[in-house]
Amino acid sequence: MKKFSMVLCLTCASASMTHASHHNTADLIQTLIDQQATNHAVRNPVPQNPNNVALGLPPIAGQSVSVLKPFKGDFRILGYKTYQDDEQAKFSPVDFAVSWGMFANPKIASQIHVTQYDRFLKWAIPSLPVPAKEAMQMVSNIHIIPANPEIAQQIKQVKRGDLVRMKGNLVEIKADDLVWRSSLRPDDVGEGACEVFQVESIQWIEQNQGASNRS
Repeated sequence: MKKFSMVLCLTCASASMTHASHHNTADLIQTLIDQQATNHAVRNPVPQNPNNVALGLPPIAGQSVSVLKPFKGDFRILGYKTYQDDEQAKFSPVDFAVSWGMFANPKIASQIHVTQYDRFLKWAIPSLPVPAKEAMQMVSNIHIIPANPEIAQQIKQVKRGDLVRMKGNLVEIKADDLVWRSSLRPDDVGEGACEVFQVESIQWIEQNQGASNRS
């Protein structure tokens, strides 16, 4: 109540003040507002949880998420794999096996068999409709990092067979001895070939109503 009364009094008195006094009053009011915001932050600090990033919260001290380039696309979900125990799980709680372009067509996507393990992806298809090099650029294992708590909840709703539009950034993660850098090339293969994708928005284009949410 004291702060509220002080601001109220200063505001009422300002009508008779000089131009310089107006600035002093405004500065004092802003100082009071800033102090109140600081006190609120002290009373309600962001939890220092090493899993903050995986929850869509800011990284803690000793962790960093650096943007490499913007990234977006319409992705057919071929599969997903959740992680809790590896070092990367502090940042990425799930990998999406995805296809895009021609391979997002359900007639082709339904023929693709995927196996996800240890942050890797193996996939196979009975017959390739395009040369192998081109096909490799339309299937990927994406390490998903939620940009905020809302996205952290939304990624739990993604199902096999869904077609989703995701936007965000490819990033590099650093923490202690971990350096986890996204691939920036669609034709990469092997270790380090996957995208590390901090997702800022998800839009469902098609939903597979018959698929379970998680296995």
